[in-house]
Amino acid sequence: MTVRAVQVIAGADVIAYHSARHGRSIARSIAAEHLRADHIEEALIYPVTTESTDHPGGYRGALDEFYESAAARLAAHLDAGRTVAVISEGDPLFYGSYQHMHKRLAHRYPTEVIPGVTSVSAAAARLGKPLAEADEVLTILPGTLPEEELTARLASTDTAVVMKLGRTFPTVRRAMERSGRLPEAHYVERATMTGERTEKLADIDAETVPYFSVSVVPSRIADLPPGTATSTETAMTAETATATATTTTTTGEPSGHGEVVVVGTGPAGPLWLTPESRGALAAAEDLVGYTTYLDRVPLRPGQRRHASDNKVESERAELALALARRGRRVAVVSGGDPGIFAMATAVLEVACQAPYRAIPVRVLPGVTAANAAAARAGAPLGHDYAVISLSDRLKPWEVIAERLHAAAGADLALALYNPGSRSRTWQVGKARELLLEHRAPDTPVILARDIGGPEESVRTVHLADLDPHQVDMRTLLIVGSSQTQAARRDDGTQVVWTPRRYPEK
Repeated sequence: MTVRAVQVIAGADVIAYHSARHGRSIARSIAAEHLRADHIEEALIYPVTTESTDHPGGYRGALDEFYESAAARLAAHLDAGRTVAVISEGDPLFYGSYQHMHKRLAHRYPTEVIPGVTSVSAAAARLGKPLAEADEVLTILPGTLPEEELTARLASTDTAVVMKLGRTFPTVRRAMERSGRLPEAHYVERATMTGERTEKLADIDAETVPYFSVSVVPSRIADLPPGTATSTETAMTAETATATATTTTTTGEPSGHGEVVVVGTGPAGPLWLTPESRGALAAAEDLVGYTTYLDRVPLRPGQRRHASDNKVESERAELALALARRGRRVAVVSGGDPGIFAMATAVLEVACQAPYRAIPVRVLPGVTAANAAAARAGAPLGHDYAVISLSDRLKPWEVIAERLHAAAGADLALALYNPGSRSRTWQVGKARELLLEHRAPDTPVILARDIGGPEESVRTVHLADLDPHQVDMRTLLIVGSSQTQAARRDDGTQVVWTPRRYPEK
């Protein structure tokens, strides 16, 4: 208890506290030594806690009626000129019962809220582990959330505290396991009170868990060995990858349980990251990727970053697998979705060769450029569509032309990746000519550039007016089908969509 809390209790006429129907109050037990015989005590006893009720308004109705009644009891004392101290374990405005009184009374009577030590801080102190350090993000979660939501939030944060365990413990444990956080998770029961218990969460019997317990996933930075508190960056070359792979091959078996996770960052920055991908990037010891994509990932103490240009996919994949074979947790960073014209193919190709076939490899999906661009424009991919790369660096133009003919002939909307670059200047013009053999000149074409980035632009032109000089490597083209519509709305914005219904012949 704070000094101010003790002072307020000493000066109060009435001491109020919440409890379940058994009448025992943790808040009262904490303050017991400061209570006087002449204190008027108001025990605000909940009619229900977690059980069902026959109240006509259901569980919420029963509680609302109780809060109104409890507030009226306290208001009677206040109207009589008495000072009321409502005591609450932890902090009154942090998942505390007092907040329901505050909403009903604070605007009517002079009120002072005395902050308290939360169970979050108490649990960290008892574990002797920092909750968050440097730029780490601490997330506080109620265990009553659905399992999927818990899993997603645990996967995406640096550190976490899950409250309100008790009957929710099995769900919380599964969410910890599914998010990969179970090995880091600790359990704290009744921190700083009689009956305190601290253990690894994985070792806890669900039948023994009370409501007043929390799970803590503490700071990762705090567990780093001395001297590793900063992120290091190296420039990766083909020679680097070969040297690393050779060293790994000749030094025997791996030193730990490494893995490679191929992570899609979406088309731009953190807003496009999935929670699962965010968690994988935070948990990695090594990040491998094209420099531009690595720059989207926040620097984390202790991580090693291996940057390269965008033309060494196989070498990048081999470096990642070689690091994992030495026991490292490696994230290969890929733009958009890693399985669409990106790094997943390169990693899996190398992973199916000796000596990497035993290395675990996971691919995490990301928002691909086609979907991001389509969303900005409206819904041009609302019906069947094809995704084709116009780059002839890895396949001959004849194959590209054949696929464009086939997709256009089938009246599919088209998402065209890699349409042009400084060294490829004629492909867009050739594709336009080919598509005009199948599509009307006024077919909508969306030019989406730098989606999600600082230079984002989205324009819609007619197919016949598509200017190759306005297209570069950062542009994605979406070509409508014969059914695609473009319209201008009352606010001046233009939207493009492809109907899901097709006209009957």
